[in-house]
Amino acid sequence: MSKPHILWFENIGITDLPAVGGKNASLGEMTAALSQKGVKVPSGFATTANAYWTHVSENKLERTVAEHLNDFHSGKATLQETGNAIRTLFLESSFPTQIADEIIAAYAQLSRRLGVNRPAVAVRSSATAEDLPDASFAGQQETFLNVGSCG
Repeated sequence: MSKPHILWFENIGITDLPAVGGKNASLGEMTAALSQKGVKVPSGFATTANAYWTHVSENKLERTVAEHLNDFHSGKATLQETGNAIRTLFLESSFPTQIADEIIAAYAQLSRRLGVNRPAVAVRSSATAEDLPDASFAGQQETFLNVGSCG
C-alpha cells in the first residue's frame, strides 16, 4: 500500500510526526483529546512528507538539490545563493496533478464538513524536524492565512 498524500487531523497522532510534522501531529492529538470534552478544534487535513517526496521525485529534483547543497558545504556557494537556487527549482517545477487533485478533493470535503462554501484556511509548513534538541527551524517557512478556493 502506498503512503498517503493527505491525512485528516482526526486520523493523526504523535506517532505520525515523521509523516506530517509537529504542528499537524499536535493538531491531531488535540482533536482526539479535546473534541471529546467539547472543546472545538478546527477541522482540517495535512499534506504528508510523502506528498513532498512525490513532488521531488516526479520533478527529478534530488540530484540538483544535492549538487547545490554540495556546493554550499564545499564553500563554492553561500547559504543565500544555495537557498535561492533550491527555491527557484521548486517554484519552476510542476506540481503533481494527483496531489493537486487530492488537495482539491480534501478541501471540498472540508467545505462539506463545515457547511461553509469556500472556507478560509491556514496553509503552513509543519517540518518533520522543526524543533530538535540542538537546532530549531520553527518559523522559517511561510504561512498563508485566510486562503480560500477561487474556483
